[in-house]
Amino acid sequence: MVRWLWIAMLAATVAAPAGAQDRRPRIDVESYRIDAEIFPRTQALTARAEIRFLPLEETSSAIFELNNGLNVTRAVTGKDDIPAIRNQQDFTVRLSFPAPLPKGQPVTVTISYDGRITGLDNSPVEGINFGSIGTDRAFLLYPARWFPVNGYTSDRFAAELNLTAPSSMDVVASGPHTSAPAPDGKTVHAFRYERASFPGSIALAPATIPPDRVTSEGSTTTLYFRGAEKDQASAYGEATGKIVQYFGGLFGLPPSANLTIVETEENAPNGYAAPGILFLSPRGIGQKVNTRLLAQQIAHQWWRVLVSPASRRHLWLENGFANYARMLYLENTAGPGAFEAEVQETGVEALTHDDITLLQSDTLGDYSPELLALASSKGAIVLHMLRFVVGDEVFFASLKEFAQKFAWIPATSAEFEKIVSAASKRDLQFFFIEWVESSGASEFKMDYTIYRLGDGKGFRVLGKVSQDKDTFRMPVEMLIETEGEPEKKVIEVAGTASDFSVDTFGKPKKVVLDPNRKVLRLDDTIRVAVAIKKGEQLAELNYYNEALAEYQKALDVNRNSSLAHYRIAEVFFLQGNYQSAANEFRESLNGDQEPKWTEVWSHINLGKIFDITGQRERAVNEYQQAIRTKDNTQNALDEANKYLQSAYQRPRRTEEP
Repeated sequence: MVRWLWIAMLAATVAAPAGAQDRRPRIDVESYRIDAEIFPRTQALTARAEIRFLPLEETSSAIFELNNGLNVTRAVTGKDDIPAIRNQQDFTVRLSFPAPLPKGQPVTVTISYDGRITGLDNSPVEGINFGSIGTDRAFLLYPARWFPVNGYTSDRFAAELNLTAPSSMDVVASGPHTSAPAPDGKTVHAFRYERASFPGSIALAPATIPPDRVTSEGSTTTLYFRGAEKDQASAYGEATGKIVQYFGGLFGLPPSANLTIVETEENAPNGYAAPGILFLSPRGIGQKVNTRLLAQQIAHQWWRVLVSPASRRHLWLENGFANYARMLYLENTAGPGAFEAEVQETGVEALTHDDITLLQSDTLGDYSPELLALASSKGAIVLHMLRFVVGDEVFFASLKEFAQKFAWIPATSAEFEKIVSAASKRDLQFFFIEWVESSGASEFKMDYTIYRLGDGKGFRVLGKVSQDKDTFRMPVEMLIETEGEPEKKVIEVAGTASDFSVDTFGKPKKVVLDPNRKVLRLDDTIRVAVAIKKGEQLAELNYYNEALAEYQKALDVNRNSSLAHYRIAEVFFLQGNYQSAANEFRESLNGDQEPKWTEVWSHINLGKIFDITGQRERAVNEYQQAIRTKDNTQNALDEANKYLQSAYQRPRRTEEP
């Protein structure tokens, strides 16, 4: 079964050593002036970047990151040439100045460079295409480091771009745009982005294919879609206007009144947001509007473009905020049930890598599953828990104040904590220590006794909640199911053991702690889900033995987990071990059938195995059983009917002629 994993791409290991930026000379880039010419026919560019920066300490050098496909031809400050040492291992350029640069005094350097950017070959992140110059289109994203970058994701800058390209190409970039003809059938496109943010991502598209422009909810979206995706331009434009309007109500006016959406290529990240521009891959666009992806990328207009982390330690202020904004839009459009399901899924993702704190995000590779689990998923869950602790009114007022107070400047976790604490009139240090500065999650255990109070005064539940973290402190909901209406109470859990006393009118029948899972915590159900999620991530990276080990951990907790058996069967199927795969699909059918779709897809995959092994009658029987489930998850019934008509054929192996 095709499944959506909320990871940007398959392999994502950053080339630079984790935390390397912290050891570099500290400078603050204020602005760029980049004059570049793009040569689509040769997939090349030549450029000159004039960089104005402030040394934050006395230093004799400055280090910039630059795509390994590009070569520095000259570096100049004033009238003096300066040495530029290239390090391919961490894709950097070190500039050495003849005399120390005084702290706080502006410096301007000009770096000339050229080269080819063809996609994955020199990507700073293995397996992800952040930039590609093709014969008929191109895109160069900020993460590609197609211009010299300092303080990746944290050092905000203004930019002036002068881009020369064939007149047959439209050019897209951030900021107001003017153009002028140039010799040899070329055009110079000028863009000015005067606010300090993260401009510099660009795209070229054929001028012969005009973009679609869609006005929705007062916003106009310009869409550069092509091929099959072009048919969806109108739907994406309509959805964009609605999402922008909703987020505007939550966070304040967007940085850009209108947006441009550019289709990139396969192997590009599913989505990337630059000031005023969204870049979506064909896979990300999909066959219908990908609301999850679209909402999260639009949210980055506030939580990256407008407000950004002061360092990579605080990346959750960008990724977690954008992820939770996406979840809020789901709550607004699909209702509480869909929202709660998304919260649970995101919580599981957050626990797949829970051994370090949010403030250690700078130690993780860019676009890695670990970083996404921490800064994006856990960051979103931290916001969800904070919403529960302070209440909706304070929470949403704090988000808007944070966006307004730190517009166009970097922010830290402590500054966000200060805003929420002031709005709630509470010292929230306990919350941020537990969820931002600490790692891991607790497991609750509860013992209680029920007493009748007499004289018609109802009942009292006396008990104790235990967990293993001495520093833990959180309000926790308690649901008391009674002979009448259920009652909800909130108790304070602090330290390893917390006594509680709750009075009810009706006689309690059952007491459930944290019934809606508003606290990130562990139990056997979550352990199974976390192990399976880890296995899925490893299987996506083709680490099959490691994936099987994680699935086995899930079965050690719940032998009847249909999903764990199903995932094991998938791995065996991919390895061509059809007997073992069939056994595991049978175990999945005999398990708890959670989630329900494991039944229909187990039958379909058993049918495929029987087709492969020449047992057509048995295969047909499995496809018919799949149809009888009436479960069309991921178009399962279409798949079953397809193979009823024509037997499944195993794909030819790549080593076969």
